Amino acid sequence: MSDSLISLRESIDALALEVTLHDLDSPEQIQPLARKIQREAEAADMPAIAGIAVELDRVPSGPTLRDAVSRMQQLLVPATAPLNQDPELVADFILESREHLSTVESQLLALEQDPCNSEAINTIFRGFHTIKGVAGFLEFDDIQRFAHEVETLLDLARNSKVAVDSDLIDVILHSADHMSQCLLAVEAGIESQPPDEPLVARIQEKIACEVRNPASGIRNPKSEIQPTARPRAVKVDTGKLDYLVDMIGELVIAQSLIRHDPGMAAAPSARLTRNLSQLTRITADVQRVAMTMRMIPVGQLFQRMARLVRDLARNAGKQVNFQVSGEDTELDRNMVEELADPLMHMVRNAVDHGAEMPPARLAAGKSPTVQLQLKAYHQGGSINIEVSDDGRGLAREKILALARQRGMVSTGDSLSDQEVFSFIFEPGFSTAERVTAVSGRGVGMDVVRRQIMKLRGRIDISSRPGKGATFHIKLPLTLAIIEGLVVGVGKERYVVPMFAVREMLRPTQESLSTVPGGGEMVLVRGSLLPILRLHARFGVAPVSQDPAAGILIVAECERKSFCLLVDELIGKQEVVIKSLGESFKDVTGIAGGCILGDGRVGLVLDMEALFENPTRG
Repeated sequence: MSDSLISLRESIDALALEVTLHDLDSPEQIQPLARKIQREAEAADMPAIAGIAVELDRVPSGPTLRDAVSRMQQLLVPATAPLNQDPELVADFILESREHLSTVESQLLALEQDPCNSEAINTIFRGFHTIKGVAGFLEFDDIQRFAHEVETLLDLARNSKVAVDSDLIDVILHSADHMSQCLLAVEAGIESQPPDEPLVARIQEKIACEVRNPASGIRNPKSEIQPTARPRAVKVDTGKLDYLVDMIGELVIAQSLIRHDPGMAAAPSARLTRNLSQLTRITADVQRVAMTMRMIPVGQLFQRMARLVRDLARNAGKQVNFQVSGEDTELDRNMVEELADPLMHMVRNAVDHGAEMPPARLAAGKSPTVQLQLKAYHQGGSINIEVSDDGRGLAREKILALARQRGMVSTGDSLSDQEVFSFIFEPGFSTAERVTAVSGRGVGMDVVRRQIMKLRGRIDISSRPGKGATFHIKLPLTLAIIEGLVVGVGKERYVVPMFAVREMLRPTQESLSTVPGGGEMVLVRGSLLPILRLHARFGVAPVSQDPAAGILIVAECERKSFCLLVDELIGKQEVVIKSLGESFKDVTGIAGGCILGDGRVGLVLDMEALFENPTRG
């Protein structure tokens, strides 16, 4: 509905209220409002309503006035669509409702640990109450009715008339899940969502009981709805935010081009230099602030894992104490979304494979409850996420035996723990003795590694038999900026992502060798590694064809190493990655482009694609 129609409807409703509440015998009493309705009707292209508003000056009596108002309301009805047809209002409702449901879920898990937590149950109540109110305003009747049932049950619980136990937590969690399904339906344009009859029956059954349970521990909770303090926040469309970041990237590029323009060096000016330095500082500050606008806390993602752990542990009959830390650690919004699946796989494996049953833990001298921790923290310009448990740990010998059985390693090879543990990331690799509904087919951890590498990160494992395991993920703070090694090949410039660089060296002739088929190898620290000539890959004329005259970059990709031959190292630089557009999206081995410090264009290399496709595409 347009703003003009909304304003017109509000004015007509205001006039109707005046007519109903007061005895209006004199037209002068409604002239200001009538003229306002006339102007708004003309603006909304509603000439019939505008004509009636003009006639109101000549209304002789109250009954005729009421008739005029009624006619205006009837004319307005076909022109005004229901509020739930307004895309912006519906989108805001969906977004805010999901935020409330996320809070509801985390508070329910806290309430399960401490049934006396009155603030938690009040927060849960407020969440459903707010969803109910907005759903009613937007005429989503099914959602409103369901939320009202849940709200009634929660009101009884916070007044100690229904026990706060695991059964109640289950009912409310399932209610939140059903509400999420309703929101998905609204998002898909389905206005009416059939109620979950068994769930509604469970809610109504608990409401009907109204049995006071002193053991619930809730005493004199605040029954009124307490407002929560929230910070001065503005919602911004993510598309607009991404566009802003792109434009600031263009600003950085323009500033760099000005700074390195030959004309600047030809006409040196102290004043111009000072002004340019000021521009550089301001540009850097604006870019830093813009990048932080894309950052969100990982807390919401961690909350989803808490619900997963609870459900898995209950189904498996295990006792798991799930703890999180660093929920306020911020990460690029796109990366948080991409991390959901890898974390889910690792947490699932920790509960299903790592956590022992209570009798087995007691027999091993442990507490019957498994300690599972999810931690996030910043370190050295990167974000670190750790998933650790004190369960049975990884079976090193079993993993190594299976790797040898599959021909992945020779019998005489001596491997470090990290090398052995990394085999679990191979597709289809699993040492599980049985396949469960949760895991055991070896199709999860390969997805984890692939997704982490897609995010330009790495994952390491540490484990001790019977003591547990820790999966350590290291990621860049954002996908928009990359720390890279700038290299030269002929007249071209390329950027090698630093996370893939292990070391750099100038080879000797004695270390170089060839293999049948024309391949080249180099001996690096006792290992023979293949050489990929970057100039041959992209058809660039090199400074020299002799590898001994160039530089080898030892790169690590997919747990395999290879050497990239370039002409020279230019330096290390943080660059803003730019898309090359549709025309170059299928060029293998290129992840994007960037503007270097001297204003030249550099191509950011996709190391994984280069390794998999060493020949020129």
